[in-house]
Amino acid sequence: MRTVTLPVAYVPLVDAAPLIVARELGFDEAEGLCLDLRAAPSWSSLRDMLAFGHVDAAHLLSPIPIAMALRLSGMSTPLSAVSVLSLNGNVIGISRVLEERLRALGHRFDFSDAQAAGSALSRAAKDGLVFGVPFPFSMHAELLRYWIAASDLASTPVEIRTVPPPLMAQALVAGEIDAFCVGEPWGSVAVDDRAGALLLPGNAIWSCSPEKVLAVRTEWADTEPHLLGRLMRAVWRAGRWLGNAESRATTSEMLSRKSYLDVPAELIDRSLARRFLISSRGEQRHVPEFLEFHSGAASFPWRSQAKWIAHQMALRNGLDPHMAQALAARVFRSDLYRNALQGTGAELPGASEKVEGALAEPTAVATERGNLILPPNQFFDGRIFEPNT
Repeated sequence: MRTVTLPVAYVPLVDAAPLIVARELGFDEAEGLCLDLRAAPSWSSLRDMLAFGHVDAAHLLSPIPIAMALRLSGMSTPLSAVSVLSLNGNVIGISRVLEERLRALGHRFDFSDAQAAGSALSRAAKDGLVFGVPFPFSMHAELLRYWIAASDLASTPVEIRTVPPPLMAQALVAGEIDAFCVGEPWGSVAVDDRAGALLLPGNAIWSCSPEKVLAVRTEWADTEPHLLGRLMRAVWRAGRWLGNAESRATTSEMLSRKSYLDVPAELIDRSLARRFLISSRGEQRHVPEFLEFHSGAASFPWRSQAKWIAHQMALRNGLDPHMAQALAARVFRSDLYRNALQGTGAELPGASEKVEGALAEPTAVATERGNLILPPNQFFDGRIFEPNT
């Protein structure tokens, strides 16, 4: 098999691990590929690299290709999300000023109760809140908006600003933002820099949210189906390797290198171990299923996930929710996922959509080979999302 060099963009975050592992451990070479990984300084530059053909694939925020399909982002190049690279993985942090106010109010910082955290934060916010997020079209922003609207924060003036992940701690210290929602390791960096404290993990708001996707231009997917299949299989095998607890130490060391995230391996290990230092007081919290790469068909691109994102965007932007969901369903390509991963041992659900928010416990569902155990899937307010058919 002739080796093909494939340019792929990513933003230096822990959840870029499937691409980094695929390159470092040779899962790409086994498929006749050489992944040419290119770090992007921002999500807008990464989006443009992919849309303009400077790279063939990218580690991308899951809402970006949906926003492009809905013509909300100023760019409308058709993109396909061919797999989910990671579920969950975000943290909400607050400034030292807000931390002290919350402690004075008796907040317990249990790092799990989104309703209680929203209520306490609404009382601590004297003049409103400014949140930093990495990009306007991101799960960070979607989770924040959902939490705000469904909690006591709904009565608090809130502004959401874009701040590059590596600058979140600095923005807190400078008083440019009061709080943030960001992917690891940048929340932990803020704690270690004594810039703030962690209030909630993102999965306390939605326990099973699609954070990053493997995205390609739809035109490239159509014209290079064999290359795409080889890429998807390499990344899937990297995700399976990441799903083993024994891989943690190697992964942390690999990602910590200067050529990738350039932060201490111990910071990276926190998200992989799902155990966080949440404040300068040394408080630790365990977060089950904080970041998932493989288990429970984590990489399957459920069209209902895309429809939930599109539904939220449609309501905010005055679009027809039914139309928005129909367009989003074309972005999450469960069909391409099935085609590429047949015969690999991947868990292939029998359906391409599910009711989001309906699973309180691990639940068995039918697959093409038998049964699959899906993880708990709930919104903090108990709401259920049934996608339009």
